[in-house]
Order: sequence, then C-alpha cells, then structure tokens
Amino acid sequence: MNSTKFINTVLKIIVLFFGAILMLIFIFRTPDVSIDSLKKNYTDQASRFVMIDGLEVHYKDEGSGIPIVLLHGTSASLHTWDGWTEELKKNYRVIRMDLPAFGVTGANENNQYDLNSYSQFLESFLNKLDLNEFILAGNSLGGSISWFYTANHPNQVKQLILLDPAGFPSQKERPLVFRLAEVPLLSLALKHITPKFFIKDNLEQVYFDDSKVTDELIERYHQMILREGSRTAFVERAKLEGADNTYLLNLIKTPTLIIWGENDLWIPVEDGQKFKDRIANSSLVIMEETGHVPMEEKPFESVEYAIDFIIQNTPQETTPTKEN
Repeated sequence: MNSTKFINTVLKIIVLFFGAILMLIFIFRTPDVSIDSLKKNYTDQASRFVMIDGLEVHYKDEGSGIPIVLLHGTSASLHTWDGWTEELKKNYRVIRMDLPAFGVTGANENNQYDLNSYSQFLESFLNKLDLNEFILAGNSLGGSISWFYTANHPNQVKQLILLDPAGFPSQKERPLVFRLAEVPLLSLALKHITPKFFIKDNLEQVYFDDSKVTDELIERYHQMILREGSRTAFVERAKLEGADNTYLLNLIKTPTLIIWGENDLWIPVEDGQKFKDRIANSSLVIMEETGHVPMEEKPFESVEYAIDFIIQNTPQETTPTKEN
C-alpha cells in the first residue's frame, strides 16, 4: 500500500469513527436540565444566591457561631455536606456552596477551573460574606482548593479539615470518566450522553458500601451533571494536567485534620500520610470500610472526628458545648 492509499484509509477510518460518535450522540443524547428545574428540586428556604464574576452562585448559610466553610468535590454539590451540616449548625455557622462547574451554580464563562481560579473565586465569595476568619473543610477537589487557599491565606483559615484531598501526582490510573474526557471524540460524546447507569457506576466507585448508593442519590447527581454547561465544564476541568502545587503544603502551619477513607479507589489512602508528613501541625484519621467521600457515606461518624478536632483547637473562652 502506497502512502496516498494509506492516508486515505486512515482518513476514512477517522470519518467513520467520527460519524459513529455523532450517530451515538443523536440516538442516545441526554438533554440538559434547566436551571429552573434544578432550583425547584434542589434548593430550599435555606438557599441563597450571590453574584461572583457574573456567575450566580448557590450557597447555604445556616446556624451561628464560629464560621465553618465546606467545599465539595468533582461533580458533587453542597448537598454532599447535608449530614455534617445537621450536626455542625447546632453550635456553628455552616457555609457551603455549589462550586463553579457544579451543582445549581454551573459553569463559568471562561471555563477556568485550575486551583488559582478556584482560590480567587473562594476569596471573592468570602469577601461577599465579609468573612475574615473561619474553619475551612474540603473533600477531593474541594480538599485541594482548601489546602491551596490555606497556604496562600494563612491568617484567615484558623483550622483546616481535609477529607481525601487531591493534590499529589499518582502513578495510579485515573478513573475511567476522567480518561474518557481526555480523548477528543469521546469527550465530545461525554458532553451529550450521560446515562443514569454511568452515574451509578461512578458513585459505587466512590462509596465503599454500594447499598448506600440509593436511587435518590443517583438522581440528584444525574440531574446536577445535566445542568446546561456542566458537562462541558467537567470535560474542561478533567483535561487539566494540573501543576504539582504540593510544595505549598510545607507553608501550612494551621492546625489540620486529615480524614481518609481506607477503601478510597480514586485517591490512594497512602496519600493521607503524605499530607500528614508535609503539613507540620496535622493529624490523620483513617476510616475503615469507607470510600472517597467519608462525609457523605458516613456523615455522623466522620463529623464527630471533625467536632472533636475543632473543640480541641478552639480557645477555651469561645469553645461551644457539644449538644447531647
């Protein structure tokens, strides 16, 4: 076969493959869900909205006392903290939001989702709420935003809680959904085809106990990812190679609690010790039979670790009493 025939054959294969992808999109396309539908089903009397750089950000601000800011992970929403909020708001002011690219908030205009952009967003959000000092907690992506922000704003964050945070480069193969997002034609399909079983499979990866992956949970995650623009935002964020910023961990002197699910399939439990070794004033808790989202899979057990840590690191004169 000469070079011209070879090139023509390759082009035909590419055209056929691209055509097949377009056909799949046409047949199996999952329509976007409107923002009005999401607001109707996933906001309540505690929901508030604030404009940050042209983006209407959904957040909740509940309870009173020392402020605690909670940041969720990839493709999640502020609802991942429901169990923690029920306990914490008894004695603290609990603030949580849907981060840009996710939840009711959805995508931002420039599709910038690196740690610097998220840190700038968080700073703008906190300024809107006039928060100068607070406790910061985050899971997965929210965990990486939390430690990155703390390293750059040491006087604001009084205590830091990290749950299975992202950050360290890994030799472990990335979850399938992230690998698909890196392939141009397949990423195109991801922007239009999102079957519910795909969401179920991903949730069963991040949970240890699959029996806790309920139909209601699957439906909420599915509806959130179908928000207009969110699938494109996911693909854009997943394609970020991301610089290794873990050198910043050495700058953190803030009292820090690290909670890790022993059975995390997305980020290896060994990374918990890496964070503990890098953050000077830190402690590590490994939760048995727990996956990537301890605050969602085992909310009441994980929040007890957090509450004990907060009390131990709060000056006595402002320490709240735990309710029985």
